[in-house]
Amino acid sequence: MSETTPNTTPQKGGGKLREFGLTTLSIQNKTTVFVLIAIITLSGISSYLTVPKEAFPEIVVPEIFVSTAYPGNSPANMEKLITRPLEKEINTISGIDEITSTSVQGFSAIDIKFNFDVTPTEALRKVKDAVDKAKADPDFPTDLPADPSIMELNFSELMPVMNINLSGDYRLQDLKKYAEYLEDRVEALPQISKVDIQGISDLEVEIEVDYLRAEAMQVSFNDIAGAIAAENMTVSGGDLLVDGVRRSVQVEGDFTSIQELENVIIKAENGHIVHLRDVARVAFVEKEKESYAREYSRSVVSLDVVKRAGENLLEASSAINAIIEEAKRDVLPRNLNVSITNDQSDMTQTQVEELQNSIIFGVLLVVGVLLFFLGLRNALFVGVAIPLSMFMSFLILNSLGVTFNTMVLFSLVLALGMLVDNGIVVVENVYRLMDEGYSPFDAAKYGVGEVAWPIVASTATTLAAFLPLAMWPGLIGEFMSYLPLTLIIVLGSSLFVALVINPVLTAVLMKVGEENVNRRRTHITTAVLVGVGVLFLVFGVTAFGNMLVLAGLLGLINTYVLYPTTRVFQNNLLPRLEEAYEHFLKYALTGRRPWAFFFGTVGLLFGSIVLMGIFPPKVLFFPDNQPQYLNIFISKPIGTDLEETNEVAKEVEHIVLDVLARDEWKRPNPETGELESYMVNSVIGTVGNGTSDPNEGPQLGPTPHKARIVVNFVKFQDRRGLETADVLSAIREELRGYPDAEVVVTKNSDGPPQGAPINLELVGDDYDELLTASEEVLLYLRSKNYAGVEELKIDVDKRKPQMPVAIDREKARTYGLSTRDIGYALRTALFGREVGTFKDGEDDYPINVRFAEEYRHSSDALMNQKVIFRSASDGQIKEVPISAVATASRATTFSAVKRKDLKRVITMTSNVLEGANPTEIISRMEADMASELTLPSTVRWAFTGQQEEQQKEMAFLSKALLIALFLIFLIIVSQFNSITTPFIIGFSVVFSLIGVLLGLVIFQMEFVIIMTMIGIISLAGVVVNNAIVLIDYTNLLRARRREELGLEDGDSRDAVTKLPFEEVNEAIVRGGRTRLRPVLLTAITTILGLLPLAIGLNIDFVSLLTEYNANIYVGGDNNVFWKPMSWAIIFGLTFATFLTLIIVPVMYWWIERTTYKLAGRPV
Repeated sequence: MSETTPNTTPQKGGGKLREFGLTTLSIQNKTTVFVLIAIITLSGISSYLTVPKEAFPEIVVPEIFVSTAYPGNSPANMEKLITRPLEKEINTISGIDEITSTSVQGFSAIDIKFNFDVTPTEALRKVKDAVDKAKADPDFPTDLPADPSIMELNFSELMPVMNINLSGDYRLQDLKKYAEYLEDRVEALPQISKVDIQGISDLEVEIEVDYLRAEAMQVSFNDIAGAIAAENMTVSGGDLLVDGVRRSVQVEGDFTSIQELENVIIKAENGHIVHLRDVARVAFVEKEKESYAREYSRSVVSLDVVKRAGENLLEASSAINAIIEEAKRDVLPRNLNVSITNDQSDMTQTQVEELQNSIIFGVLLVVGVLLFFLGLRNALFVGVAIPLSMFMSFLILNSLGVTFNTMVLFSLVLALGMLVDNGIVVVENVYRLMDEGYSPFDAAKYGVGEVAWPIVASTATTLAAFLPLAMWPGLIGEFMSYLPLTLIIVLGSSLFVALVINPVLTAVLMKVGEENVNRRRTHITTAVLVGVGVLFLVFGVTAFGNMLVLAGLLGLINTYVLYPTTRVFQNNLLPRLEEAYEHFLKYALTGRRPWAFFFGTVGLLFGSIVLMGIFPPKVLFFPDNQPQYLNIFISKPIGTDLEETNEVAKEVEHIVLDVLARDEWKRPNPETGELESYMVNSVIGTVGNGTSDPNEGPQLGPTPHKARIVVNFVKFQDRRGLETADVLSAIREELRGYPDAEVVVTKNSDGPPQGAPINLELVGDDYDELLTASEEVLLYLRSKNYAGVEELKIDVDKRKPQMPVAIDREKARTYGLSTRDIGYALRTALFGREVGTFKDGEDDYPINVRFAEEYRHSSDALMNQKVIFRSASDGQIKEVPISAVATASRATTFSAVKRKDLKRVITMTSNVLEGANPTEIISRMEADMASELTLPSTVRWAFTGQQEEQQKEMAFLSKALLIALFLIFLIIVSQFNSITTPFIIGFSVVFSLIGVLLGLVIFQMEFVIIMTMIGIISLAGVVVNNAIVLIDYTNLLRARRREELGLEDGDSRDAVTKLPFEEVNEAIVRGGRTRLRPVLLTAITTILGLLPLAIGLNIDFVSLLTEYNANIYVGGDNNVFWKPMSWAIIFGLTFATFLTLIIVPVMYWWIERTTYKLAGRPV
């Protein structure tokens, strides 16, 4: 931060004194300030403990999903009848970013993404209005089974945060009963959105009609449905008044047993009575199975627990575990196996704890540096800014509804080194005035008054670097905006602490002179603290007791180690360092050396850019993380039966388990020495519903052709040096080219949801032509066999089997039949029709009527069944076989019709193998396709998805850097009232890129577009502050020297250049030497604050105090995610410190020399 001293230095007994109103007010009301400190501390701690915590921020996306069911229609018909009319009307809404749609058999889904300046509530209202307008069109179908469903899409509610698995030697219905008990208890938690039971089906009352017997007795589906509906009801007749008492009259007709249902008379004509039992079999059965669930290939009943958006995941996990423990104790049988898998709270807890420990470690390093540079007493005055600033930030963030996630916690780590800068300025200046003889209150009042506006301006330059990031558009912007928001709040809080709280603390507690160490008092204090600590340890209060013992020991260490070392560092090493720097700076400003240093730095900048071109780093969009879990998605052709999919899923599960059982993933047990498998927590297989890839949006109805296997790994620190990425590669290799299904192996991706790394879209009007072109492109790209590509696949094919039924309308109407009659007869026979509800206590079971199993899947039986009805013209019962008026055939159709922004589209996607660079692969694909592939002129292609986002975000970040530099430029111009000074500081920012580029090249680190660019933008704010510190003080020394020599004061060139140039040279050298300490202090505190996260060093301080186990390890998920940004700042700031101390004085000397020459002064 700027350590600007005012133009008029206060002198004891006279001189112009400057005050800052807010600081003076705080000093005059010190009691209020101490109360404020207590309130900030308690409120901050309370906010931190109560605020929801999660791994990554939950993004509120203005995305609306419109789904419409219209059974019996092909994908092409769904597009024509439903999707296009709805899209046409929705497209008139303002603020839409993108419209995508999928039309499948009997179902239409439209996904509308809005710009983020539209709230989800407003977006939902607009879409509802548009859908209502589309429905009002006379051409829109009026026979939909239900109105289009319009829902807000929430990413956090697409994937379960936990699976609860039940298994044992029990009937499935018993397992279901226990699962439903847990479902009811867990769903009652406020943090939980819903719980889905997988692996078991609900019960229903099934009426299986023997259609041959029914036809012989002239019984139709409508007869059965009408009879059951007329009997299965309870009717209220009103109140009967008898003898002054009102009795409610109620006819109770609800079925209470299966026998009652079987005995229903469905037809009685000409003395012939037909009971339901005469033509059908009635039984309680499972509904047609829609899913299977397995754990390690063993069948289980699984509960998928989905968290409500914005709720505390850690609290939810604790509450669910408490429910399960209570259920095990009071409700569930002892031999029922209950396991929890895929618990995302473990990952969240680990990541939050890692960042908390990084903050603690960073604080210790920063305070340690302050101790050596400032001494213990002043270091504590400065160090108090860290907890108070953070407590204020917790309070403000909590009031804004921000959850504590890794983005917020990393911002606190990044701010560690920066937020002490203001405190350093204030404490040093107050100490100087007290040393000159001012009273503590006057020193605090005038000392802060001198530097108040400079540190406000200096803080503003740092905030200006982050302000453009707060306006980041789109999904990535919503995700990353927590970083600038938190930094702005933390640095703003540190400014408040420096201007309000630090002055009061220094006025009341600061003393000048040498710090005297009273060894006797230290011994007594240590003995008391250690004694009380041991007492607490005896009574089992381990953490607090250890903290007291540690505090006592630190007193001894300070007295006998730290204090003497600090004296040596301050009195010997620092002066020598300053002297060496002064000699080097004089050397750099002599003769032609300034030119050599400046142009050498320019050459180094161009050289680093050339090196980046020769040894280009791997360019990524987001950091490439080690998998915490794997998703293995299995997809068969649409129309595949669930049982067939289940068999394939079992086979894939065995392959996966065989890979996981290899010796290469085993390590010796520390106790027995035998090899053991330890890498995997669970392997959960699910078939059918709930298995779609969440990146594809909500699933479109039942998915019997899909399955998913989830492999969950142990925590990073428990992997004993093995990398989960190697396991991922091994599983991919084993499943590559699997013949019986499409298998895609993916890992969890940190950060906001992203599309596939390779995403190729082909757009055209004729879908047959488009599909042919897509298959040609697919074959071409596969033939090139690009290294690093997992498996390219098309999202649409023409293998969807169907049995079109063509009706001879003229013949059908002649017999008195309509298309609806025939369609409903076929649908009831095959799919079934719900004709009522069977009530058993609080449970309701649907009553469904359909063909018996032996006829249901026979095309002959379906087509030869008779439609039985009573003719409206003559009242006679007529029986017309469907085959007499309709013919069935076999064909295939599109599995789906997909559209994007109202254009038909087919997409090819693929993951990339571990270590492969998608940017390089796509570049080669684009070049090859453009030169070798000829497609119809009506078909257009483009690589979109992650690559499109990558280009968009890179463009924004480049623009954000320019905006940040422009804002910083304006602030510096207003502070210095100069044009040349901002250019010097601007060059120092540009030159700081040398450190980043050389660091990436030398250490061969990845260039992660999002994280590295944010690091560069953050770097700009810190570098500017150091340059301001130096230039501002150099200007002050020149002004003082002019005053001492009695030269004309003013800002004109003539007035400024009257000071001999030798004096300017001397001011540059003196300014550099005087500001060496604060420049180094600012750089070192920022670097050390980030270092634990950059190298991934994790020390569990809480566990150290409570269990005497520090759990030290290097790496982790946070390290992978934040390392690129941390190293970018560390590399850049390390080189920028050299720039500030050498090149900034050189550029200053150069510009001033040019000014003197233009004014005709000797140089």
